[in-house]
Amino acid sequence: MKEWNIEKSLALQEKAAAIIPGMTQLLSKRPDMFSRGVWPTYFKKAKGVRVTDLDDNEYIDCSIGGIGATVLGYADDEINEKVKAAIDDGSASTLNPPEEVALAEKLLELHPWAEMARFARSGGEAMSIAVRIARTYTGKGTVLFCGYHGWTDWYLAANLAREGALDQMWIAGLSPNGLPKGLAGTALPFMFNDKASFLDAVKEAGDDLAAIVLEPQRNYVVDPEFMDIIHQTARKNDVPLIMDEITAAFRICNGGAHLVLGWQPDIAVYAKALGNGYPISAIIGKGKIMSEAQNAFITSTNWTERIGPVAALAMIEKFIRCDASKHMVAIAKRVETGWKELAEKHGIDIHVGGIVPLLHYNFAKDHNVNKAFFVQEMLKRGFLASNTFYSMYAHTHEDIDKYLAACDEIFGMLAKLMAEGKVAENLIGKPASVGFARIN
Repeated sequence: MKEWNIEKSLALQEKAAAIIPGMTQLLSKRPDMFSRGVWPTYFKKAKGVRVTDLDDNEYIDCSIGGIGATVLGYADDEINEKVKAAIDDGSASTLNPPEEVALAEKLLELHPWAEMARFARSGGEAMSIAVRIARTYTGKGTVLFCGYHGWTDWYLAANLAREGALDQMWIAGLSPNGLPKGLAGTALPFMFNDKASFLDAVKEAGDDLAAIVLEPQRNYVVDPEFMDIIHQTARKNDVPLIMDEITAAFRICNGGAHLVLGWQPDIAVYAKALGNGYPISAIIGKGKIMSEAQNAFITSTNWTERIGPVAALAMIEKFIRCDASKHMVAIAKRVETGWKELAEKHGIDIHVGGIVPLLHYNFAKDHNVNKAFFVQEMLKRGFLASNTFYSMYAHTHEDIDKYLAACDEIFGMLAKLMAEGKVAENLIGKPASVGFARIN
């Protein structure tokens, strides 16, 4: 095992903590989500599944894969070539890029139920656009939702009416600070696969029901009866059913996961994988609903730049041509099986969950401490790794052989330290954080 240090990375973290609120722009990339004092945080180069930090340590990334955005792998040559050509020809002008029309056509081709498309550049804003369109269509204000849908006001409003309402949705402790109190009651949560929870929310919304929002899948396979009651309620009330495909799309098929899971949305929202790391998001839907965007004010300068649509078109073309989802699922199944077998081998109690290309596991006891130890020891062995694994098309079976061999070694170390009650005293950094909290 080569000598490992992150002196430059840690120095930049301290500088960032003093001048950037929260240190990073994304909660999921903060070092405390892994182990502050150990996680390198910043990268110098990323290519394929290899990442080089500021101290020239090179890692195989078997963690969150750019938070699921770089579905093909980092700095994909084919996509970069087309993006560079677009930059040379001009990424923005007084006129609009024709690629946005081509991208709309491609997404509608992949999703025959949809008739119109709009574009933005990030997932959170795209979800806000979808909700704005739905509220314009219905003329009503209360949104029922399940799952995690970003940082914007419509979603966080759930925590105004009931503290901790979002805690079971994905990230605990999200603060509604900065939201007008008048938004209380405009977003009502329900639990996935829980018909009673959904029907209670429908009753609470009453005549003000504006939209139903959920992810097609996160940790559990959908119950057909639950799906049926969602569809029936949406149709009966002429309320748009919005599929948040930001995380799930382009993982298990060529497009939204709802295509193979049986969901029948009125609007679907895409981001993350769509641009393979370049900013692009899409809102597609039925014409009678999407056309209401013209009756609302939804517009932004940088939604008209060229790079996003160019990258998305290139990503979709390669994803389909290479049958990327088949490879990604195969890679992820190896990791899922490996985690379970290694945990059993070493007598460690873990719970494995998530959809196959986007996996995670949790330790049954002392999760944050055990996770931090796993993170630090994997870093020493040349892996960006956590209790999460997002597969990328660039992962090879050889990468996974090496990854699981390292997991085997570290699970063995953990088992011994757990038995002795000495995991915490062997941490270099701090235990991992869970949920939203101040970092500086």
